[in-house]
Amino acid sequence: MTVLKSVSALGVVGALGGVLTAALAVPAVSGAGLTAKSLAATFTDLPPAPREEPLSQVTRLLDRHGEVFAQFYTANRTEVPLAAVAPVMRQAIVAIEDARFYEHGGLDVKGTLRALITNSQAGGIRQGGSSLTQQLVKNILVENAQSEVERDRARAPSMARKITELRYALALEEKYRKDEILERYLNIAYFGAGAYGVEAAARRFFSTSSAKLTLAQAATLAGAVRSPYANDPSLGRRQQARLKARRDLVLDRMAALGMVTAPQAAAAKSAKLGIKLAPQPGGCAQSAYPFYCVYVQRELLSSPVFGNTPAERQRRMARGGLTIRTALDPRAQRAAERAISAEVRPEDTEVAAEAMVEPGNGRIRAMAASKRFGNNPGNRKNGPNTTFNLAADVMHGGGQGFQAGSTFKAFTLATALQQGWRFGQGFQTPGALVPSSGYRDCRGNAVNDRSARVYNASGEGKGGPHSLETGTWQSVNIFYMMLEEKVGLCNVVRTAQALGVGRADGTALREVPTFTLGVNEMDPVTVAASFAAFGARGRYCKPQAILEISGGAGGDTGRTSVPPSCEQALDRRVADAVNHVLSGVFSKGTMKGQSIGRPAAGKTGTNNGYTSAWFAGYTPDLAAAVSVGDIRGSYRYPLRGVQIGDEYYGSVQGASLPGPIWVRSMESALQDVRRHGFVYPDMSRFGGGFTPGLKEAQAAERKAGRDRKARHQRVRWNRGGNHRKPHKVRWKRRHR
Repeated sequence: MTVLKSVSALGVVGALGGVLTAALAVPAVSGAGLTAKSLAATFTDLPPAPREEPLSQVTRLLDRHGEVFAQFYTANRTEVPLAAVAPVMRQAIVAIEDARFYEHGGLDVKGTLRALITNSQAGGIRQGGSSLTQQLVKNILVENAQSEVERDRARAPSMARKITELRYALALEEKYRKDEILERYLNIAYFGAGAYGVEAAARRFFSTSSAKLTLAQAATLAGAVRSPYANDPSLGRRQQARLKARRDLVLDRMAALGMVTAPQAAAAKSAKLGIKLAPQPGGCAQSAYPFYCVYVQRELLSSPVFGNTPAERQRRMARGGLTIRTALDPRAQRAAERAISAEVRPEDTEVAAEAMVEPGNGRIRAMAASKRFGNNPGNRKNGPNTTFNLAADVMHGGGQGFQAGSTFKAFTLATALQQGWRFGQGFQTPGALVPSSGYRDCRGNAVNDRSARVYNASGEGKGGPHSLETGTWQSVNIFYMMLEEKVGLCNVVRTAQALGVGRADGTALREVPTFTLGVNEMDPVTVAASFAAFGARGRYCKPQAILEISGGAGGDTGRTSVPPSCEQALDRRVADAVNHVLSGVFSKGTMKGQSIGRPAAGKTGTNNGYTSAWFAGYTPDLAAAVSVGDIRGSYRYPLRGVQIGDEYYGSVQGASLPGPIWVRSMESALQDVRRHGFVYPDMSRFGGGFTPGLKEAQAAERKAGRDRKARHQRVRWNRGGNHRKPHKVRWKRRHR
């Protein structure tokens, strides 16, 4: 390390005195009010070195395997120590910008005298004579500026600004060694093409690192800093030609100073410019997984782990320099994306969104949507792009969400089992229900609705006996309205809240009689996390995208791990019982015939009027929730008589579109994951139970099924079609 200060601050003042004594004869300088007495006070009573804020740098997001999938920044910069910069780069910048850098004490007297006289005669700043230290001061003042006015003041072509710059430069020379000043300069300087600092410039211009720069490349970067906008190679051939001329000037200067030989300089000058502009994507729109990127950004701005106040978190975000390891699983992410794209097109006004969450720790493995993320070209209304994170809530960049429908019946089921209900226990249900009494919210207020009339999805007038099992498998609305009244609306609300349920818009849950029918607007991340708690035997964990934060601007290079935030929200044996009932949705209920080849449980959700449709399901290893609705507004544009993807739907139910997306995505996401089953429930506690008339109704239903099958076989035989397969007609079964 070279450390040479042959001229102290006081020595500089003496040298400067001679310079300014000659210059005072120039009217422009004497008019500035400088006298020998004021000059002495100006340069002997030095201020402290300028305040140095941490430099803005790139923040990078890593997936669970450590691969970068997104980056964002205010300035594309990566700080590096001087030892990580090629020696030839250090020589090149010194040669062209401040050849006597290691000899002066912050002021190049000869250069300053030449520039001062020229500028005084011209009546303003026309020629540069700034040392590297002075240039560093200017860059620090610009970087620290809080407004455009302050930035303009730091760049102002005035003698007052020049003198302030000189005073700060002398103070910096007292504070730092020469190599420390050079390191700071190389990291703060703007090189053009959006690259701040030598490391970002090396990667942007030549797709290499600052440690591997060749002589020609180093000379090119050194030549760029004087006029980074005029010589910006990304702007076209004219600017590249200017940059090549600057490169050759740097090479000649290096040869004249003996830093390289004349043949070396000549060989480098004969080479092509060799610019290979590497893309430096910034922002979530350019990320491979933009919805996950948006979630992380918003989480950083709201998490106390990232800063105590919103303002502190915003400043830290702007400064960047962070490496953030996330829970994103590329395999699960691709599985969700492919499953959605197979059913829903980006051009469709109907949108599908999915989130995958790991039971037991809350880690968000995937977030996907059918729309592409970003602004719409030409501001096309309802175009294929969106700026909403459709899989998340408003806090994480999402929209208002969609009503969750019958997925909420799972919380009423859990409440009943917690209160001692048994699998076979139930009651007779009417064909319609008016919730006129028996419903109170958690403040004790009656919230009955005499104007509402609730029907089952199968239509008016179809009641009958149902137990916890059959009422769940067939998703019977009236049964669950009556069950909610028996176990208590407030108790159901509290169960849902304990499992992390909150509205997508952040407002309070609507505690109304139809709570169990899912009238609250939700987002897939929240729903997936709540159902993951069942898979984790009642252990609820808040959704977690960020696992670890390391690095940071300004030397804040610590490493902070973000542990999961979990609690036992539901008795483990109650969760086992819920899993047992919800597993039947695949074998005996609305998802019958759809399977992922391993134990799974879940619940379909279809809203009144087909305004939206859901499926939420899980295994012990992974949970996922899929929502479908019209992005223009679910109430104005219900899912009836719609063309989505390649299919026409008379109506969209939870099992007809969200269900298949869930099945396809989970099969792929879990392909290499060891198969685990649910814990068998405590039948002494939950088995048995009695529902009046249920056995008789089931026996009648089985007989009717046998009769229908026999009639079908007779028809085929009579038509002579026993040896032929019947014609296959594609249709969408009406599910709940």
